[in-house]
Amino acid sequence: RTEIFDIVPATDNGLFLHRQFAGVKEDQIQLIKLDTAFQEVWGGFISVKKNYRLMDTESYNQKLYLLLRYQDYTKNDLILYIIEEADGRYVQSTIKGYIPFAPTEFRITDDAALIGGYYNRIPVVLHFSFLTFRSKVLPGLFNEAGELTQIKTNKDNSFDVLISAKNIERQRTIWIKNYDPEGNLLRNLPLQPEENKHLIFGRSIKTAGDKQIVAGVYGNRSSEFSRGVFIATIEPSGYEEIKYYNFGDLKNFFQYMKANREKRIKNRIERKKIKGKKIKFNYRFLVHELIPYKDQFVMLGEAFYPRYASVDRSSYRFLSPFSWASPGMMYEGRVFDGYYYTHAIVMGFDEDGKLVWDNSFEINDVKTFTLEQFVKLDILSDRLALMYLFDNRIRTKIIQDHLVIEGKTIDPIRTFRENDIVKDDRSGGNKLEYWYEKYLYAYGIQDIVTSSTSGQAKRRVFFINKVHYPQ
Repeated sequence: RTEIFDIVPATDNGLFLHRQFAGVKEDQIQLIKLDTAFQEVWGGFISVKKNYRLMDTESYNQKLYLLLRYQDYTKNDLILYIIEEADGRYVQSTIKGYIPFAPTEFRITDDAALIGGYYNRIPVVLHFSFLTFRSKVLPGLFNEAGELTQIKTNKDNSFDVLISAKNIERQRTIWIKNYDPEGNLLRNLPLQPEENKHLIFGRSIKTAGDKQIVAGVYGNRSSEFSRGVFIATIEPSGYEEIKYYNFGDLKNFFQYMKANREKRIKNRIERKKIKGKKIKFNYRFLVHELIPYKDQFVMLGEAFYPRYASVDRSSYRFLSPFSWASPGMMYEGRVFDGYYYTHAIVMGFDEDGKLVWDNSFEINDVKTFTLEQFVKLDILSDRLALMYLFDNRIRTKIIQDHLVIEGKTIDPIRTFRENDIVKDDRSGGNKLEYWYEKYLYAYGIQDIVTSSTSGQAKRRVFFINKVHYPQ
């Protein structure tokens, strides 16, 4: 049986491979450090306390950080391992957790480890100082339910926490909480959406002039469905401006559909505009990235929908409105059968949040039980390459703003030997991730058939490929 590794990129210093093994008295984490040519630099094992599970990893400033949590949350303390990239030496720290919360976010600065999660559906962020080795729960968070959408670190070691929650008018919005490197609250700013618009999710970035830009999705009251995208620009003084872009107003949002269906929807949109009626399209949509590009900012998001299979109604339970579905969860007598992705949307904005262009990329066949980013952006000299990995093939589309320079192409993942053939097993577990500069890496499990004069030999292998789109 081939065990899959998880991988942590270490920029142009290579990759970390890791996996955890259960033992009788202690568990072990296997670590392997590779350089950018996939040559092993060092490898070894770390012994960890029994029943502690690896929750998250982060590579930062030539160190690898491993965060572990007790498996059933009966113990609040966390364990942090800090591993030197050069030789594998490590130190272990115990982080006092205070309350039994489930970590979902993990970020590192020069000064601290930031651990975000939930306690009874209430967002919590723990600040662990590398100077004092003490932890504290960040001030200024909520005493009621909300969604932790992002912990964004800045170059000066300050950081921002974005939370989606209701304001005093019971309108859902994005709260932006700015902290200094020591975890002291500097500013607590809720975005002020228009009446009847609710801000569901957001991602943040800061410009050179310390202006903050938040891109996300908005919808109607008490709904996880989005009606469109919003862009908020916040001046250092705190002055904010929000612009809204309905999905129906985007030129290429429905391009993933077959031509006749896309034409019918666009005709319906035009008829509604002529009659002065509101355009309403409901999508489940997540914003993944907001990055600088030329003199613009590019937002990348993906549309998806959950699928359910009918089951016996005698034993179902409802999902929390503040959590996505998961395998085995049941809703109205149906069992959750995974998320299906329809397409990715890329939008270009100027520094004031004005939409300059939009484009899309159809996603075929992808099904997953955890929400994650599939489509990745590769910035070329004057174009953008959109790509994702599925079924051992990389699917790519080249765009230049709203133009399509090259339609979808499909390139198979290269095998180790020339006469190897990858079986089409549709396992869905293989991934494409960012690495360094213009490089990405693809990894996962391949079922290989090797043809020879004596017949065919079958084997299962773990693979890593270096991916780069020519300029």
